[in-house]
Amino acid sequence: MSGGVDSSVAAARLAREGHDVIGLSMQLYDHSRRAEGDQQQGDVRFGSCCTLDDLYDARRVARSLGIPHYIVNFEQRFEEHVLSDFVREYAAGRTPIPCVHCNGDLKFASLVDRAAAFGADAVATGHYAQVDRDPDTGRFRLKRGVDRGKDQSYFLFTLSQDQLAHAQFPVGALDKPAVRDEARRLGLDVADKPDSQEICFVAAGEHAGFVERRSSVPGGAIRDRDGHVLGHHDGVHRFTVGQRKGLGLASPIPLYVVGIDAASATVTVGPRAALERSTLTASRVNWISGDAPSRPIRAHARIRYRHAEAPATITPLDGHRASIEFDAPQTAVTPGQAVVFYDGEFVVGGGWID
Repeated sequence: MSGGVDSSVAAARLAREGHDVIGLSMQLYDHSRRAEGDQQQGDVRFGSCCTLDDLYDARRVARSLGIPHYIVNFEQRFEEHVLSDFVREYAAGRTPIPCVHCNGDLKFASLVDRAAAFGADAVATGHYAQVDRDPDTGRFRLKRGVDRGKDQSYFLFTLSQDQLAHAQFPVGALDKPAVRDEARRLGLDVADKPDSQEICFVAAGEHAGFVERRSSVPGGAIRDRDGHVLGHHDGVHRFTVGQRKGLGLASPIPLYVVGIDAASATVTVGPRAALERSTLTASRVNWISGDAPSRPIRAHARIRYRHAEAPATITPLDGHRASIEFDAPQTAVTPGQAVVFYDGEFVVGGGWID
């Protein structure tokens, strides 16, 4: 229970169905330092969710539903699996997605273990996604949420068969207006609470400062594709492939970041056409069924959360890797982002773009 409307309605629906529900909220950082007004020390400069107010909201909802509520301390795991990875990836010239690590490594790994200690059979969240079983194989399948605008299946591609076996998404078959309407009917105070931003621990546009407080990233040169120096920068963590704004360059044509080399601290820029790629390689690929296909498959691949899926051929490679070849070039294929494969309404798998 994050304290938002989605997880609150999820808990309410389960309780109404007669399940024995226990509310769990994750404490991800030391709230006492923020309460003391220290916004910098210890990198306590977080965004708009997982705050003390959110924990209080979750507790109030649990009380109104008549269910027990506990706060579980995942500060160390959040540091190891999410914050440290975020800093390392940006310092390496990649663009990370911390929400995927939070969902896979905390909510559906650590929480499943914690739920077992409570004697619980499943972990339910407010994600807009669905789980069912393949009638032919009996294996669990990850399915899109009904609300395409809110569908969060992209962030869940790392889930294993065991994790899916213990996962429930009670609002996955609803759209957002229906969730808010249900919260109002139930008299939940969070019915009209705004949605949280995608990255909860750093405010929009402030990731560079967050990285700099935790890592030393040297400056370097901004070059064109022929190697000519066009300018200088204060660290590769300030850039992402496809970026146009903030380059500080004078040019007769619009320039975009087309490559980042952390080893040489070089940012390469070029025209928009230079962003197009027809192929990519992904690592740490997870196949939802539990087994990699024995031959190339056809699917629709999404290279960013808000990016339109595109038809492609996915070829499994050794070492949990895959090669993806698109039917048509895609713009701004970005190392560090996730590429997720869909077959209609179902997630086939996904991996991290190299």
